Amino acid sequence: MSALPTKPCTLCGRVITWRKKWERDWDTVKFCSDACRRASKSNDQQTIARALEQAILALLAERPRSATICPSEAARRVRPDDWREWMEPARQAARRLVDQGRIEITQAGRVVDPSTAKGPIRLRLAR
Repeated sequence: MSALPTKPCTLCGRVITWRKKWERDWDTVKFCSDACRRASKSNDQQTIARALEQAILALLAERPRSATICPSEAARRVRPDDWREWMEPARQAARRLVDQGRIEITQAGRVVDPSTAKGPIRLRLAR
């Protein structure tokens, strides 16, 4: 049996796997869930999402090439007062950057699949 086609969610970067009901409009499927679809329409969410991506890349650029960062560092840089609320959006920004090939997500020093990583993660520039 051949593997089903996949693509990343435009907002959160999670993997979307092809389904029979999307047979006619697979090319237009962009989001993994209704929650991502709704959040994508919020300009504030989009602005913060882009700011988190930029913060991740800026933090990594400030450190040695082999260094890693925690997504919380990007959340703190963008939203210092309420950064805990922005941890999941920071992880989403990291997944989008992984999809672009710019960074890697690691756990215990090993590169992991961003769609299935649970628990503490670290981010580093792609090698």
